[in-house]
Amino acid sequence: MGRKPRGVKGYTPEQIKDLFGSNDKYKIGLRLYAVYQVSLGKPSRELEALYNTSFKQILNWVDRFEKQGIDGLRDKAGRGRTPRLTPEQMHRLKELLEAESPDQYGYNTHRWTGPLLIDWIDREFGVRFKKAHIYNLIAKLGFSYQKARGIYPEGDPAQQQAFKESLKKTSPGS
Repeated sequence: MGRKPRGVKGYTPEQIKDLFGSNDKYKIGLRLYAVYQVSLGKPSRELEALYNTSFKQILNWVDRFEKQGIDGLRDKAGRGRTPRLTPEQMHRLKELLEAESPDQYGYNTHRWTGPLLIDWIDREFGVRFKKAHIYNLIAKLGFSYQKARGIYPEGDPAQQQAFKESLKKTSPGS
């Protein structure tokens, strides 16, 4: 039986992978090393699993390196999809989540939920988001999803307490 492979303490593989994208120098170094391996004769199809990207992307890095040198390995500005909300709208949304309650806007609840935010954004800005994306937007603003607890203003606290007490008396093992 062989030895158990060594792990890395204090970091998950995802955290280490995130470091590659967190610093431009790491990213360029990684791409440069892929170009280096291609220059040694390694097929790009063998490298795609190692670099967690497609063989075509590796060949794109090689082409850009040949034409522009190290600068060809940098990410170009303006890439990606343009955001559907402007920075001002994002700021307004953040203010809403920090300081305002849905009941101020006619919703029958005290906490913001994904579907409520979708509706509010649609009414305020005329932009419609899918339910899956709204949580990414919330995270981008620095908030995390928390399960809401129901508040029932019509509920009688005395009756609720009596119900809780009756549960304690009838629970198994008492």
